Amino acid sequence: MEWNFGVLLKQPVTHEQADAFDHCDALADGAISYTLAPDDPDAHPHAVDPVPLHTLNCDIDAPTLLDAVAEAVRRIRFVDGLRAVGVSLPATVTLDEAAQRSGLGVRALGALSREPRFPDPVSVEGTVFYDWDRVAAFLRDVGESVPDVPRDLAIAEHALRLADALDGAEVPPGLLRALGLPTP
Repeated sequence: MEWNFGVLLKQPVTHEQADAFDHCDALADGAISYTLAPDDPDAHPHAVDPVPLHTLNCDIDAPTLLDAVAEAVRRIRFVDGLRAVGVSLPATVTLDEAAQRSGLGVRALGALSREPRFPDPVSVEGTVFYDWDRVAAFLRDVGESVPDVPRDLAIAEHALRLADALDGAEVPPGLLRALGLPTP
């Protein structure tokens, strides 16, 4: 199963990191991509949106979203200085992605998508995309249990934030154990 998500970085990818990224065997399959800031931002008429510069776009094959995020984070650690601090899901989805995210399955969601109240697509340029929030609201209205945040996403988000907070912090092993965390 392919999962589409973003890995949020502590800082934007530098030109040196982009070069290392482009020459890293673990990243050669194109499943993870980055956006690089222009060399001279002042020469551009429009301000550069910082969000894409802090996000790696990932399309990873894995059994679960949590497995996919873990695989992406493992791979990006091969590039010195890249540090994952969070994860996000796209606001727009295909029907297959909506089925995956909702846990309904493609056939069940396909049948529901033919109902007149199903949200209209937000974009049709070769691939049909839907606003996830509107799809989730529709599914809840018809009695489906759709979490606000998928459990795997919440776990990955908390784990990455915790790992970032603990990086360089001097936390005694006894405190880590008391918090239910593994000790080094």
